[in-house]
Parts: sequence; structure tokens; C-alpha cells
Amino acid sequence: MSGAVASGPAASGEPPATDWPTWTKDLVGSRHAAAEDQITPKNLGELKLKWAFGFPRQAGGPRSQPAVVGDTIYFGGPDGIFRAAEAKTGKVKWQFDLSTVGTGFTQVRDGASVAEGMVFFGDTRGYLYSLDQATGKLAWAERIDDFPGATLTSSPIVFQGRVYVGVSSGENLNGKDYPCCRFRGHLDARDIKTGKLDWRYYTVPEPKQEGTWPNGQPRYGPSGAGVWSSPTVDPSTKTLYVGTGQNYSGSGGDFDSILALNTETGETRWKRKMTDVDTWRRECSSQNPEDQKYCPNLPDGTALDFDLGATANIFTAGGRRLVGIGQKVGVYHVLDAATGEIVWQRQLSTPQPGGGLTGIQWGSSYDGERLYIATHMANPGTLYAINPADGHIIWKTANPADGCTTGGAAQYPNVCRLGHPPAVTTSPGLVWEGSTDGKFRAYSSATGEVLWSFDTIADFPTVNGGPGRGSAVAGGGGAVVANGMVYILTGDTFTRYPTDKGLVMLAFGR
Repeated sequence: MSGAVASGPAASGEPPATDWPTWTKDLVGSRHAAAEDQITPKNLGELKLKWAFGFPRQAGGPRSQPAVVGDTIYFGGPDGIFRAAEAKTGKVKWQFDLSTVGTGFTQVRDGASVAEGMVFFGDTRGYLYSLDQATGKLAWAERIDDFPGATLTSSPIVFQGRVYVGVSSGENLNGKDYPCCRFRGHLDARDIKTGKLDWRYYTVPEPKQEGTWPNGQPRYGPSGAGVWSSPTVDPSTKTLYVGTGQNYSGSGGDFDSILALNTETGETRWKRKMTDVDTWRRECSSQNPEDQKYCPNLPDGTALDFDLGATANIFTAGGRRLVGIGQKVGVYHVLDAATGEIVWQRQLSTPQPGGGLTGIQWGSSYDGERLYIATHMANPGTLYAINPADGHIIWKTANPADGCTTGGAAQYPNVCRLGHPPAVTTSPGLVWEGSTDGKFRAYSSATGEVLWSFDTIADFPTVNGGPGRGSAVAGGGGAVVANGMVYILTGDTFTRYPTDKGLVMLAFGR
């Protein structure tokens, strides 16, 4: 393609590999399995379900996108267990019970990073862990935020002796009787050997009381601007890029922003705010006028929830080093990686105030030629192939219209939606994306044609005992393609099909 120069594992200084060791696949966030040669568009029809792993029903949906290194797959669960298993069979090699650290029930909702012989991941109590890759023995666990409700959905990434991870919180969901809000989002750099803090970047200043809410509860601000997504790193400049969330109360700090930070010091190279005002808490979704009094800025239309929960892509196109990131407003932004200057923007879905679910949720892929971006509940969600140099749409494929009338979803017409919760993944010639209609699909990267589809809304025997059942394909991550296998999680947060069984991770191979 004219104007595009390949980047990814090779361009970032990493050797080509068939492993998938971190959420983003590589430091620059490509989500592209460049070395995959066992699964191709020509033999895609031979792809079959090899095994399924079941999670307890009472624990909720799985959100921990697996990492694959060599013959082992590493993944956390909603049951508070982190596991390593044989990648080809799903047989568990070792497991680590998070309840042995700290107190209270917890879940793993981020994806692990495997590096330097260790496995790094976080939990919903604000702990970051390091386990021995071979044995699962705990090296260290640090509670990097003890604020009530602080959580790690940001998947860690490792670079030059540090593990980088963001922290967010569900404090804005606590209801109107809560003195909202005092949480401060932040990005930490931690020593990989000890877990101790090297530096921290707070996204908002220390919140201060700004009067009271209508019921007399103290009102604090600014707050929020959590970091939901995995950071990415340009090793050539030692720059970390990450997006931030909206304010919970007040208005200030680096909310709805793209940050470019020095990986060694945490100092700001540049930052750019993508939304002027965006303050949102649970009451903003209510139709009750009394509840709406607790929604900051609702009257002037700036209670939006248009955060940047997606992970950034770093690439070279048109002779420039660029960083691109999707936003829940439905826009994919591309900026100059050195300066933060906007190079191009493309509106891919119509904004939906009060939730932002129509937009770009978790992440996009870059295969060295094109960007691949999916929108969520955009009526319907749509998959795009875009020229990285200028934002020109090369092709777009809507979520197939029969998604809710075929397969398991046809039993639940009032539940089914046509959208894309997961991040996009690519391998040579293929684009992998799942849907709220329960279908996991592979598309042609050249044309956008659906080449393969698998219905996950069905019962499956599991390798760990008993039947499990698929559902809408899970968000929070996406497909993992590694060493001739493809893995996907089922169980989306927003689209839940009735079941009396636990949800599953599915593994496919030829």
C-alpha cells in the first residue's frame, strides 16, 4: 500500500515469534500474529474446536485474555484463580489461588504479560502479581492502590526492567448516597524484580470538597480519569502511550486524554485531551429526574462517558511515526507520535450519550499495511480496514444481519445485539473478531468477506470437568492467535444470554 511502512514486532526490535506473550502481542500494540503460518485463508475451513475450559457460573464472565508462550497458555479467571495450561489440550499445569494474598474475593479481569521468566497480572482489588512462569510460585504481590473499588483491567506491559500498568475504579457506580468522588486514576512503573514503585503518573489532582450533593453528601472533585487499557511503548524513543477515562465528579485533570510519557521517568512528553468536558456517574443513565440531580453536567449535555478505554497502536505511515487510538465516541484518532499533533481522525459510529457503547471499546490491530477497527453496539457494529496514512476507508463489513436469527442467539431475540465487544486481532490474511450475537468470525483482510464463523452459544464439554456454555464473545480482550491455535473468551458484560452453566474459553486448531 502506498504510504505505509510495516511496523510491529520486527520494527520494534523484537524477533518475529509465534508466541502471544502480552495483551497487545508486542510493545507497539499491533495485535498482529505476523509469524502465524499454520492457519491461513486457504485452510481456514479445517479449523475445529479442540478444547473448552469452563469457569464457575456464580463467578460471572471471564475477561482475562490469555497469553501464550511456547506450549503453555496463561490466563486468569473470574473465580480468583490464575492458571497455566497446556496450550494444545487445556490440561492445567499449575494454578495460583489469589485468596492466599490479602483478604476478600477477587477476580482477574486483565490479560497477563509473560516476560523475564515471570508472569505479571492484576486483580480487582488493586493488586499486581508476579509469578514464576514455570511453577506458578509467587515472587511478589503489591497492592498498588488500596482505594475502595480500585481495580486493574489495564493489562501490564514489560519494558527494560519495569512493568507498566494503569489503575481505574468503579467508584462512580456506588449510587447517590455515596459522597462522590475521590478516586485518582494513575499509571505506575514498577520494578519487575520487586514490584516496588519506580514512578507514578496521576491523571487528576488531589480531589477537594466542592460543596454537597442534593442529599447533603459531600461532593468532591475533580476525580476519576481511570486508566482502563494496556499501555503501549515505542522502544525507539522510550515513550509510553495510554488513554484515560472520564471524570467521575468535577471537571479537571487528564480525563479523556492521550498521554505520552517518558518510560524512564514518567515525565510528560505531550498530552492531548480529546473531549472538552466529560463527567459521568451511574445516575447519568437514569430516567428518574431525582436521580439525574446527581449526574454532573447532565443539563448541558456533557455527561458522556466518552473515555479512551482502547489501547493505542504505534506505527509508521506516510513517512511519519504515528500513534492511533479509538474512543467510545466512535472516533479513531491518529496523532504524530513525537508531538501529539492530530494527523487525521475518522468518525466510525454515531455517538451515544450516557454510555458510549456504540463506539470503539478495547483495541484495534495493525498488520503492517492496514488498521483494523471495530465498533461496538453501533446498530450494527461494523469492522473497518483503514489506510493508516490518511484514514481512507478501504472496506467495511457490518456485523452480519442474520447474526440474531441464526445459531444459539435465535432463541433469544430480545437479548441479541449486533455488535463487537472484543479488541480486533489479525494474522496474515485474516481478521478475527467476535460479536454479541455469539459468533466468532474470521474475515479476509483483503476484502472484509466473512471466511469462517463459529457459533459459541452452545453447550461444550470442558477439560476441567462438566459442561460449560458459550455466550456473547467477551470484551476486555480479543482473539489470541499463537502457534497454530486460536483462543477466544465468551461472556460479554453487557449482553447476557440465559444459562445454568458456567461460561467458557474456547481453543481452536486444525
